[in-house]
Amino acid sequence: MTEASERFDPAVRQMMQTNQANWDARTPVHLASRFYGLSEAPAPSRWFASFEWEDLGAPAGRDVLHLQCHLGTETIAFAERGARTVGLDISGASVAAARDIAARAGADVAYVRANVYDAADVLGERRFDLIYTGKGALCYLPDLDRWAGLVAGLLRPGGQLYIVEFHPLFQALGRTPADGEGDGLLLRHDYLGGRGAVRRDATYTYTDGPAVEGATESFEWMHGLDEVINALVGAGLRIAKLREGDELPWPRWPRMVRTATGWWRLPDASPRIPLLYALLAHA
Repeated sequence: MTEASERFDPAVRQMMQTNQANWDARTPVHLASRFYGLSEAPAPSRWFASFEWEDLGAPAGRDVLHLQCHLGTETIAFAERGARTVGLDISGASVAAARDIAARAGADVAYVRANVYDAADVLGERRFDLIYTGKGALCYLPDLDRWAGLVAGLLRPGGQLYIVEFHPLFQALGRTPADGEGDGLLLRHDYLGGRGAVRRDATYTYTDGPAVEGATESFEWMHGLDEVINALVGAGLRIAKLREGDELPWPRWPRMVRTATGWWRLPDASPRIPLLYALLAHA
């Protein structure tokens, strides 16, 4: 049987393979970074906004799938709260690292290496009460309609999809001047999709640390909020809640200030804009 990812146009398949190679190459940089802090015991709760658990309720006893989980730093939080947890990622290096991190933390998580579009192929008949994804995941999806259909098929009746993702406005902002030395922000990138893939130089990633060795090219696809919502509705999911927030789990720009939650936002003198959104949907 042909895997779902193989049914994409050859050019798109090549871009996804390029991304896989880049995430394999990013993994050792991320493991050594202060950003993830994995030289000490994992602290998965630091990556969650307080409202996430409020929206989700207690995960204990539920079957949870974390799509595009990378190192599993968030995946572990569900296992620690008593969920039967699966993490899935395209990068073999990331999955191997995630297994080691979970083992050191004493967390019972099953990790699967697969392109997200092949999740149904590799997971077989398994179905889930909750699918969790986000914080830099959707931009690597070339087709949201196909993805939403996949998610809908993996959820049990009444199951939940929870996306916590960087806001398209946040993704469109860049520092000024173009060399990145200024203190202000400008709209420098697309908010809406529709123009195809954007090639990125991923020699340096969002973490501290040295340059990535080898595969330094990646591709991203922009998706506006309307595209995300319409894809889910088109797949038969019911939108239950949408939040927009002005905090991030790390200081994306130097001028950001730490809040009482431990997360970061722009200073009071800056316009209050959404940097993150959370979307809860039901099957």
